Amino acid sequence: MAQKIPATIVTGFLGSGKTTLISHLMKNAGGRRIALVVNEFGDLGVDGEIMRGCGIEDCAEGDIIELSNGCICCTVAEDFIPTMQLLLDRKELPDNIVIETSGLALPQPLVRAFGWPDIRNRLTVDAVIAVVDGEVAAEKHRDDLRISAGNYGMKSARKVNGSFSAGKYLSEGLELAPDHKRPLEELFEDQLNCADMVVLSKSDLITEGERIKVVEELAAKARKGVRILPAVNGALDPDVLLGFGLEAESDAGTRREIHHVHADGDEHGEHDEFESFVVDLPPIRDVAELVRAIEEAMAEFTLLRVKGFASIANRSMRLVVQAVGANVEKYYDRPFETGEPRETKLVVIGYSNLDREEISRRLREAAE
Repeated sequence: MAQKIPATIVTGFLGSGKTTLISHLMKNAGGRRIALVVNEFGDLGVDGEIMRGCGIEDCAEGDIIELSNGCICCTVAEDFIPTMQLLLDRKELPDNIVIETSGLALPQPLVRAFGWPDIRNRLTVDAVIAVVDGEVAAEKHRDDLRISAGNYGMKSARKVNGSFSAGKYLSEGLELAPDHKRPLEELFEDQLNCADMVVLSKSDLITEGERIKVVEELAAKARKGVRILPAVNGALDPDVLLGFGLEAESDAGTRREIHHVHADGDEHGEHDEFESFVVDLPPIRDVAELVRAIEEAMAEFTLLRVKGFASIANRSMRLVVQAVGANVEKYYDRPFETGEPRETKLVVIGYSNLDREEISRRLREAAE
């Protein structure tokens, strides 16, 4: 029997650093032929497009397959199995497959999917790696802000035009409302419960004492014996991330999950709690004004994420925008190609029943 192709599942909350970790892995593959499957929650594929624009040597278009019509774990029958079969039908098979899940994904159903008859004899889950934002995890230990365990994914509170901006969760220093707290808390715990390794990203942004405390708490939540490694800019040796040989699908039952499997045995997406939409904007005149509008929208509408690409007036380069909590990251990744539309598209991700019209209006006003 031919040797099974190992697949590494990289999970973690929105903005935790999954794409940065995978980008470093792809750039330092050391001759390995790696197929990358990128899944996103939302209609605009940002992470896969960032990968395509990253300039990774020998990173062929066909090696990146992006699914953007729902979480992998919720649509395995429609998307995941055909995607794996497509990879297995390639003339040159990959040495490894890396799957970046949506930040709102539960990894357990994806692990179980590797037991499907169509692929179980040719693919195996090498390991599940959970990425945790070190700065976020350390935040609840800082004296200036009281944060509960359910506020995973939050950045520090700070003043924006006279009101507090703690990203998606806090307003005027108050904790996340109970109806929003539980889904994120359970999501975080499920990701840890499934992990074979935990990567503590952005470790350079916290103190040594905070790092020790966070590692202790993560070790208490994770499965017994799981290694927790600090990382800066996703810089971990590929040999550390690949080659576990665990065949995780064979012990999927030990990877406890709080929800997602219902009494009737059906697996449903927890994504009824969340929604996303895309905002189309004209070329941006003032980047600082757009950033201000995003910061305020994150705080006021308790958004989870805003990300996308922007066309800046009088600039030939494309601007990447990624917002999580109170932090809005922006950088120019590449020039617009000849004939490529000079457009700005931002995907907004938040809890269900978002005021789409008002959020869109504010972002458009900032762009004009």
